[in-house]
Amino acid sequence: MASTNRFRNNLLFFYSAVFFFVAILILGYLYSREKDYRISTLNEELLNVAKIVNNYILFNRIPDTGEYGKIDSLVKLLPQQNLRITVVDNTGTVLYDSSVPDWKTMENHAGRPEIIKAGSSDFGTVVRTSGTTGNNYYYLAKKFKSCFIRVAVVYDINVANFLKAKLLFLVIILVFFIALGFVLFIVTNRFGEAVTGLKDFALSLGSEKPFRTDFPKNEIGIIGARILEMYNNLLRTKNELSNEREKLFSHLNALNEGIAFFSEDKELIFSNNHFTHYMTMLTGELSLLPSDILRIPEFVQTREFLDTALSTLTTQGDIRKTEYNVSNNGKYYNIQCVVFNDRTFEIIISDITKTEKNRIIKQQMTSNIAHELKTPVASVKGYLETLYNDPEMDRKTYKYFIKKAIAQTDRLGFLINDISLLNKIEESAGSFQTERVKIRKIVKDVSNNFKSAIQSKNMKVEADIDDDIIIKGNKSLIISVFQNLMENSVNYAGEGTTISIKVYNRDKRYFYFSFSDNGIGIPEKHLPRVFERFYRIDSGRSRKSGGTGLGLAIVKNAILLHKGEISVRSKSGGGTEFLFSLPRMN
Repeated sequence: MASTNRFRNNLLFFYSAVFFFVAILILGYLYSREKDYRISTLNEELLNVAKIVNNYILFNRIPDTGEYGKIDSLVKLLPQQNLRITVVDNTGTVLYDSSVPDWKTMENHAGRPEIIKAGSSDFGTVVRTSGTTGNNYYYLAKKFKSCFIRVAVVYDINVANFLKAKLLFLVIILVFFIALGFVLFIVTNRFGEAVTGLKDFALSLGSEKPFRTDFPKNEIGIIGARILEMYNNLLRTKNELSNEREKLFSHLNALNEGIAFFSEDKELIFSNNHFTHYMTMLTGELSLLPSDILRIPEFVQTREFLDTALSTLTTQGDIRKTEYNVSNNGKYYNIQCVVFNDRTFEIIISDITKTEKNRIIKQQMTSNIAHELKTPVASVKGYLETLYNDPEMDRKTYKYFIKKAIAQTDRLGFLINDISLLNKIEESAGSFQTERVKIRKIVKDVSNNFKSAIQSKNMKVEADIDDDIIIKGNKSLIISVFQNLMENSVNYAGEGTTISIKVYNRDKRYFYFSFSDNGIGIPEKHLPRVFERFYRIDSGRSRKSGGTGLGLAIVKNAILLHKGEISVRSKSGGGTEFLFSLPRMN
């Protein structure tokens, strides 16, 4: 507010000073012009009288007769009162004076100021006291051919007032200027507000914040308001672009891919965190910067592509791209390079280790499935061919081969069911419905399923599961977990072993289970891989026991589907222990 008043006051003072100066000049000029006009009017009137007197003298041949007294009769006829008419010859001798009866005795007037002026110009005027009468006169002298004729009026208050400019006129002019000054004040005030608003706006530009002010409704105010509107729109657009830029950078940094943008001169413009990380993982060097990427041997293919693409890129809208895979230390990466039509380019590094390993696993799994299917199919085929080629086979042998063929088809069915279950867990996890599952009952049912096998191997099951151990899960999958763990122990732990099942811990979300046996155990080197599909400690282990090689893989995937965890370890006293968690039913 102080800034606004200061500028307005300075502007008002400047314009007021200029206005006052101009007003004084104009008033002075008008006053002088008015005064000159009145003097000119008086002079014209006196000159007319002088000309009348001169014409009278010439008409009556007074210079020849010397009868200058006749002029008295003319003076009486003149409409002007109190005029003093004097006739002076060229030598200064007074020939006639209407106000002095004894004019012949008057002194020589050649030295009178008005006579001197009239001799050198058209006429001469002066205000002075008469040396003859002692009165103040306004004199006007005019030189004619044979004499000077001087006309004078008594310089009294009336004449003095007549010669002065009329004050009323000056007052009117002054009032006009005061009104004009008031208008100037209003205009200056509004102009000052507009200019101050523009100044405040200019000072606020560095803050990059929206500016708000009310401009006056004049031309400058309209211009200022329009500029302010454009600025705020540009600032809003800039802020929106800045926000979008930050979102883009945040998005690029949140991507799992490493991405970097480069200029036409191969100078780095932007790179995200993953780009630097993947470069380090690929090369093993910690001191590399994203700008060093084109000097790395692993990216020689990218460098060669860029050299070719940048030298041949001419068509508008033409975009060049290359893509290839590299690997290092068991990690797989996909490298993409895209050259845009403005000759800038981007390099994208994607970690495809999981995808690539899944592909390898699927290849291995396909190979394993084919291998696992081949054995029972070949066995069934062999048994059937034997029966077909020996129709005279005795009844006992015939039944033996039929029984073996049925066993292999059962094994084939189990294998197909396990593969189907694994695929369903991995690809259609949402299709499994959850419910309240009592673990004590599940363990009891599973133990009963293996009762004959357990008894035949002189094994024992110790289950320490309370009735309140209730989980939220899919019942069939939970049965598969305990079924496969039980089958694994029964088949491989050895005779006379004890199987122990218990809850060793719990919290608000999970129950923590231990499933162990004190059998022959699993060698340490095999423990990390026991959950892999078709993995066998020895090549014939599963086949001899009738297993599919997928049991522990099903266990792990079923527990992971329930958001639990599972691990395996060798017990200090011998045997194997599986530790896993399952979600509680709240």
